[in-house]
Amino acid sequence: QVQLVESGGGLVQAGGSLRLSCAASGLTFSSYNMGWFRQAPGKEREFVAAINWSGSSTYYTDSVKGRFTISRENAKNTVYLRMNSLKPEDTAVYYCAAGQRFGPAVRESHEYTYWGQGTQVTVSS
Repeated sequence: QVQLVESGGGLVQAGGSLRLSCAASGLTFSSYNMGWFRQAPGKEREFVAAINWSGSSTYYTDSVKGRFTISRENAKNTVYLRMNSLKPEDTAVYYCAAGQRFGPAVRESHEYTYWGQGTQVTVSS
């Protein structure tokens, strides 16, 4: 059974940092591209960042470029999202996801097969 388990969320002041982790099990992690999405209250889920299976290629949504960094450790079956200079508008539930296609389409949630349960990130002003 495939499981993706996010951790590292919490409450932080604006300008602060958090690192989210997503631990995967039940799949050949190094064969999957990984993405992070987020969903704020009353809004649709949106793409944040993605990384290909080897870690050699990444995509970011414009609003987080220069502030967030996605990375992965295949030996630990884990993908990370380092979030710096956090803003109140970054407040959301953050989800990791695993898929097997990569390219501009990684921004689309339907390209992902497996999803975690989410972790709450709250940024206070």
